[in-house]
Amino acid sequence: MQVSSACRPSVVIGVTVALAIGWGGVAEAGSRLAAPSAAIPVVASTNVYGDVVKQIGGDKVDVVSIISDPAQDPHSYEASTRNQLELAKAKIVVENGGGYDDFVGRMLRSSGNSSAQVVNAVEVSGKSPDAAGEFNEHVWYHYPTMGKLGDRIADALAKAAPADEAAFRKNAQDFKEKVADLQERTGRIDADHAGEAVAVTEPVPLYLTEACGLVNKTPADFSEAIEEGDEVSPQSLRETLALFTGKKVEALVYNEQTAGPQTEKVKEAAESNGVPVVPVTETLPEGKSYTEWMASNIDALAHALDR
Repeated sequence: MQVSSACRPSVVIGVTVALAIGWGGVAEAGSRLAAPSAAIPVVASTNVYGDVVKQIGGDKVDVVSIISDPAQDPHSYEASTRNQLELAKAKIVVENGGGYDDFVGRMLRSSGNSSAQVVNAVEVSGKSPDAAGEFNEHVWYHYPTMGKLGDRIADALAKAAPADEAAFRKNAQDFKEKVADLQERTGRIDADHAGEAVAVTEPVPLYLTEACGLVNKTPADFSEAIEEGDEVSPQSLRETLALFTGKKVEALVYNEQTAGPQTEKVKEAAESNGVPVVPVTETLPEGKSYTEWMASNIDALAHALDR
């Protein structure tokens, strides 16, 4: 996140000779299998990407996820000295990119580790800011990107451990099939609810809602202020609350990791007006894989819309 084999020499004539030449001599004689190699050290910016690496690398990777607490807001995370030490040892680094986890690049440069392969999910996505400079960097909610990321991670692992490439490719294919199932699930919501309106507290789940054919009615300055940790203007808050008092949306998709006074008001307005609230997070909940987590998000959204 390599191949382990028992080390057994063939018969060697003379105990004293065997002891004299030691294992190294036996290996030079070609009478011993290769010693087991260490797992590939991988650092991921969040446990979302850490889990994907584990699914593809299996027991041939040793993965450290810098952010793994669902209660932690990744936007305000401050990396530690321990993180830098882990990055210094990494052979592969998986980051989101797009300004989301810039601390990874800074610390990797400071660590002096210039040989690590860096896999950047935003670069894999091919997405870039629009004409107005706006960009949704939360690409782990964009399932086509995640399928491509599976292949890119397999590429990096295969380069680090060529002998295990076949296993990495197979695991990547298995992962992509699970991601394809997520896309089928969103397609079913699209077929049933295309064009329906929803609100969000910030842009995190927009790739998901768009894949489901839903229309985001949240004032842009409200969701952007929440994402940046800025104060929401009174006018923007009133416009957002009116979505619920006026029953203009079918659901609120609520990021639990960036909750604050303004988002709590929005949540209360939704609940008091009978609008279903669908909670989401930015990092992986404990005990779930990436694809299990996303499937539960999709199911929760479908249930809310079917009410």
